[in-house]
Amino acid sequence: MHKLVVLYSKPADPDHFRDYYVTNHLPLIMNWPGLLAWRYSFDVAATKGEAPYFAVFEGDFADAAAMAAARASPQGQRVAADVANYATGGAVIIHYPVQDGTG
Repeated sequence: MHKLVVLYSKPADPDHFRDYYVTNHLPLIMNWPGLLAWRYSFDVAATKGEAPYFAVFEGDFADAAAMAAARASPQGQRVAADVANYATGGAVIIHYPVQDGTG
């Protein structure tokens, strides 16, 4: 599995961010080709001090190639272009292969 994570810094207007994200951005995400599962939260907390992020998104893909194809697709380009409409604080995008652990 390959995970895509988007870390959003605090926006200028948190209420607009929340409303726009749920009403407009998530519907775009739901149609992203190759996306196996997704999650988000506006309740980001740090174990000590203030959290450096306002919101987080996680998307799961079968592998790095599936994620790259999704991002390059017309739908993926619409998702990327839409970020400017709500994420005025900016966003950090990271991705990585997920390693299963056993205990």
